[in-house]
Amino acid sequence: MSAGSASDAALEALFVPFDTGELALPVEGGVTMLRARDGFALRENRRAGWLLQQSFKPAADALARSGFDVAPAPPGGRYPLVMVLPTRQREETRALFAQAMALRAERGIVVASVANAEGAKTAEADLAQLAGGVAMLSKHKCRVFWTRPDAEADAALAQAWLALDAPVAVAEGRYVSRRGLFAWDRVDVASALLASVLPDDLSGKLADLGAGFGYLACEALARCPGVISVDLYEAEARALEPARRNVASAIERRGREVAAAVHWHDVTHGVARDFDIVVSNPPFHQGRAGEPDLGRAFIAAAAGALRPGGRFWMVANRHLAYEATLEAHFGTVRTVVERDGFKVIEAKEPRR
Repeated sequence: MSAGSASDAALEALFVPFDTGELALPVEGGVTMLRARDGFALRENRRAGWLLQQSFKPAADALARSGFDVAPAPPGGRYPLVMVLPTRQREETRALFAQAMALRAERGIVVASVANAEGAKTAEADLAQLAGGVAMLSKHKCRVFWTRPDAEADAALAQAWLALDAPVAVAEGRYVSRRGLFAWDRVDVASALLASVLPDDLSGKLADLGAGFGYLACEALARCPGVISVDLYEAEARALEPARRNVASAIERRGREVAAAVHWHDVTHGVARDFDIVVSNPPFHQGRAGEPDLGRAFIAAAAGALRPGGRFWMVANRHLAYEATLEAHFGTVRTVVERDGFKVIEAKEPRR
């Protein structure tokens, strides 16, 4: 079972207890879902007034296209039913469970679904530990588990798990990050390689595509005194606060004001043009499934974002054949360095 099909199965399995009559959906409203994903099972069971949370912009956009009310952060209020689609990162999922328990109305329940291949037993045990036990059924190679109406969260454990979602210092305190982000607890090797070869003559307006917690933009600010503004584009909303904090610290260290903005944005849809420099360590996978078309879309977005004399600096796994896409979008392409399984490429003369 692929990562994508496992995720679809978890969404489908989430509604099985309601189909069997073991649980009942509120007639109208009263439901929120954390890390919601669009799919047939969700659309088939929808009721008016549902509030969905999804921090990953492409997934949030898919939900919005299907007519759902969706926000990047958990909603306020209390709900008779809180549904959760956990992530693969255990501490991030523990924070989700603590958030879900805090969102329950009196005698409300929390129900979650996880594919067996993605840590279902561990997730079930964690919610059971927090809530004092759960009921469970298996379906579609997934586990669906839910709390009792009279469940009481372990207060100390809930507080500790809620704190797991807070930004934390990483890389010997040089940056802040958040659990569950890409390479959240370190400076990514590929990004560090790109930063190490950025020339100090880069100047003007800079965009960082797929910025994560902002490492590349911060390094460019430190290494390139001619950079006058930075715009960070990131699809994962949970990265935005760490990125803002990291960029603010980088500007403070620089000692002079630099315009900065952080955008929750799906780069594959393109970005506003008018930049002199674009830097990127583009993603090439969703979950465990490799999707080099993501990197190709980032290359096209970079070309569209640059002024005629602009420069694009990117890093990629050495085995990914991006050269044809780069040459289709830029007049000049050169490999700057290959090391540790990665390559850094500079591209100039964007084609319109």
